[in-house]
Amino acid sequence: MPLTRDADARAHQMHGFTFRSLATPSLGSPELAVWAVDAPAGSSSPRHTMSRDEVFIVHTGRLVATIDDEKLELAPGDALTVPAGAEFAVANPFAEPARAVACTTAGMHATVGGQTIAPPWAA
Repeated sequence: MPLTRDADARAHQMHGFTFRSLATPSLGSPELAVWAVDAPAGSSSPRHTMSRDEVFIVHTGRLVATIDDEKLELAPGDALTVPAGAEFAVANPFAEPARAVACTTAGMHATVGGQTIAPPWAA
């Protein structure tokens, strides 16, 4: 049974966030992609869309998510479902760092600033 320990997870940096691959096709999960997101104070993502639904669960700290034009403050234990195709952004405007876990269907693509990418933390 594949096991990825947090300390051993592949880390990727983008927009001030650190993404740690936990379960992905390359780690033995052919249908799901799961990763941890570390969001330091002051970090924020650009608006982007995803080709698949994504579930975003906050573990520590607080975050502000924007889905289309709705802003939502997220606290530990909150689970946010981001529909495929919705404009999404996440930010940590707070003084303390935050950590969340995200899950989606393997093969998800994101479009950021008109460019479509296959996020390496989900591969």
